[in-house]
Amino acid sequence: MNPFTRCALAPLLLLPALAQAGAPITLDAAAQTAFGIELAAPEAVEHSLGRRYPAEVRVPNPQLRVVAARQGGVLERLAVAEGDRVAAGDLLAELRSPALVDIERQYLEALIRLELAEGELARDRQLHREGVIAERRLREREATQRELATLVEQQRQLLRLAGFAETELAALDRSHTLTSTLSVRAPIAGVVLEQLVETGESVAQATPLYRIGQLDPLWLEIHVPLDELDGIAPGTRVQLPALAREAVVTTVGRQVHALDQGVLVRAEIGDAGTVLRPGQFIEVQLARATGAGWRLPAAALVRDGDTTLVFVARDGGFAPQSVELLGATDDQVVVGGALGADDRVAVTGVIAIKAAWQGGE
Repeated sequence: MNPFTRCALAPLLLLPALAQAGAPITLDAAAQTAFGIELAAPEAVEHSLGRRYPAEVRVPNPQLRVVAARQGGVLERLAVAEGDRVAAGDLLAELRSPALVDIERQYLEALIRLELAEGELARDRQLHREGVIAERRLREREATQRELATLVEQQRQLLRLAGFAETELAALDRSHTLTSTLSVRAPIAGVVLEQLVETGESVAQATPLYRIGQLDPLWLEIHVPLDELDGIAPGTRVQLPALAREAVVTTVGRQVHALDQGVLVRAEIGDAGTVLRPGQFIEVQLARATGAGWRLPAAALVRDGDTTLVFVARDGGFAPQSVELLGATDDQVVVGGALGADDRVAVTGVIAIKAAWQGGE
């Protein structure tokens, strides 16, 4: 035997000469040190983490608004830009709109006619009480007043649809001053996600100007292969390894997407607006319920044909223990089997232990 082979087999000389395959292995402390064997205790778990999937960060639909031009015109000023935080009612833009002047004019004309009609109605009611005019004339005057009141309310609604706030309507009622400048304000508090126009641009009615979103909570949208959906349901925990954060599944879709044959799994994560951004992709792991299981380093597992084994420390050596693989990550596994919290499992040197167990072949 050449010197190199003798050196490589030196640790095996510490083994019993006739180890039988399938029998417990006797290894004294010196042999365990020579093989570099280290032990770890199984950790009891009820969930296992599956493989990693990409998840897209999305703003929940109820927390997203698209702010559009209520009237056609020219954008004279943009008060905010992408990334700015806004409160509900904050000024976003100012739009000069000739069409707005015509709506205001029609409103003021209707308002003046209503004021005149109300004055005439008050006078006719007095004349009717004095017996000067007939009741029919009073009823006609009341009908005219109601028609004009309806017309005024209709014109007020048109101004609200054009973007007028109640304070601006009240100012118009007092001053009767026409303006062609329309203020565009934030409908909700949030962050400006996207600016869709530029200052000086001519826009038509309903042209989108900004997208605003509230970033707490956020959605994580994951496409999970159909054959890997078992154990995933609303309430399933989702781990974000890169951030050491956790989300919770809220929806499991019913449609298989043609592009990747995946099913949409949507999770919600709170208080994440400072570390996650809409449109970002991040890796996640789904925590599947496994019942009683044990977490171990992945290096502890060995294969013997179709059987998965770990080697459990016993007095003076190790005993092979068959286990069932329930879940795995890059460096951890969850297994089922007859293990206990007091057991110690070999996590390094397992190849040498297996060779000894099989007879040192």
